[in-house]
Amino acid sequence: MAEDSFYYWQGQNLILHVRLQPKASRNEIIGVHDNQLKVRLTAPPIDGKANNALCKFIAKSFAVAPRHVELISGAHNRQKRLLIRAPQQLIKDVKPNLSTS
Repeated sequence: MAEDSFYYWQGQNLILHVRLQPKASRNEIIGVHDNQLKVRLTAPPIDGKANNALCKFIAKSFAVAPRHVELISGAHNRQKRLLIRAPQQLIKDVKPNLSTS
């Protein structure tokens, strides 16, 4: 894995480092910040709702079924690692070097 990347490949699977901002005004990918893909979601961080929404949002973004996205670490943290099984498309236009927020 490259030390300066928010993702790496493990065979056909993609491991994604994500920083989640729950309770946002809309669902969106903001860009790359501190080697993590920053994602804003409207779901609250209660009873796993934000984690479930994140998996569904990432599944849609990478054109896979939600069952092909697995939260492998960070269930109770804003910093998460996701495994995406055989993504069918990659996200485009990810903005690097997002200023600190």
